[in-house]
Amino acid sequence: MSKRLILASNNAKKLKELQALIAPLGVELLTQGSLGIAEAEEPHVTFVENALAKARHAAAAASGPALADDSGLCVDALGGAPGVRSARHAVDAGRIAEGLPREQVDAANNDWLLTQMRGQAQRGAHFTCVLVAVRHADDPEPLIAEGHWRGELLEAAQGEHGFGYDPLLWVPAHGCSAAQLAPAIKNAVSHRALACQQLLGMMQARWGLDATQPSTQGPHWPWQHP
Repeated sequence: MSKRLILASNNAKKLKELQALIAPLGVELLTQGSLGIAEAEEPHVTFVENALAKARHAAAAASGPALADDSGLCVDALGGAPGVRSARHAVDAGRIAEGLPREQVDAANNDWLLTQMRGQAQRGAHFTCVLVAVRHADDPEPLIAEGHWRGELLEAAQGEHGFGYDPLLWVPAHGCSAAQLAPAIKNAVSHRALACQQLLGMMQARWGLDATQPSTQGPHWPWQHP
């Protein structure tokens, strides 16, 4: 791959998903952690504001283009919660300590959500993903893409694939949970896949990338010079 884009995340599973989705443009994703870049603050109440803050932070630290993903699960019966706090749902509730491995936090988040939803008949929910890409930290025209993936909350976790709340979201169109889908199928239908499809189109139209010839453009982005 000829071009590198800093991913404003240290989530290895998110990196794997996004790398597969963005591969057609010949772009290699590098996590900010691999470059020693600290995680940005996420004080905002909307996905788009947090994603933009993370993208600008990574771009400033890396002096180059960056991509940020802010995503989460929005539950109808909880007024859209946990939303932007999805990754910290159990931490915020004091049910698990901060700083533990991602897998432990995911399990605690799932357990806490199931506890909150016990006996609840209204179980509609959806994943939201907002992707923001910037050419540099002060880019006045960030690329912003959004995807939604709707389903229903199960009463117990099912499946071993994916991460986060995937074991809890039943996807009626496929007759299984998000965590029971094969990765290739999930990467075609998920909230992140839908957002990434939009983003690829924007990168082609506005950043000048060519999905049909990803390896012929050299090491520089179209707007940069050697």
